[in-house]
Amino acid sequence: MAIRLDMTVSLDGYVAGPDDDAANPMGRGGFRLFDWLDRRLEPGPSGEVYAEALATRAVLAGRRTYELAGRWGGDHHDGVPIVVLTHRVPDEPPPGSVEYATDPRDAAARARAAAGDGDVMVHGAGMAQGLLAVGELDEIELHLVPVLLGRGRRLFDNLAARHVELEFVRRLETPPADDLPRRVTHLRYRVRDEVARHR
Repeated sequence: MAIRLDMTVSLDGYVAGPDDDAANPMGRGGFRLFDWLDRRLEPGPSGEVYAEALATRAVLAGRRTYELAGRWGGDHHDGVPIVVLTHRVPDEPPPGSVEYATDPRDAAARARAAAGDGDVMVHGAGMAQGLLAVGELDEIELHLVPVLLGRGRRLFDNLAARHVELEFVRRLETPPADDLPRRVTHLRYRVRDEVARHR
């Protein structure tokens, strides 16, 4: 089993456009990143990676991502457990299968236990960076979209000043005949850096 980041990103490294908030969770122009999801139910690379995402048995997310996504209505997919990393646990009980954690290692341990022998999906730039910092991120799956957003929220903006070594696992690409708004390259890497993985 693996804890795997699953994020769609622009060619210049953004996961959301500028001014993202509850009313506009992907920021200005950010929803362009998800045009490839129009093909998620069709045979082909996008359908394959989407099916793999839905086969994960737990979800790890940062609090900001969780809130901007409308808390996924308490159910990201198939009722799997959702562990949300937060600085402050809210007073109100979480909806559905959601639980809160205040430490990235604890969040990862809870998600691994909940997933059993299945994989864990990770959402959110902050969550990804927190897991990398404590050696709890196993793989990175990026859905690279051929667009430059120019501004917004970057995926790896606040990493520690050190190298993290990655091992290439696979590349899946939409066929050249696809129209540009739906073009995407799916890239998977394994985190190999021994400093970053010390659990």
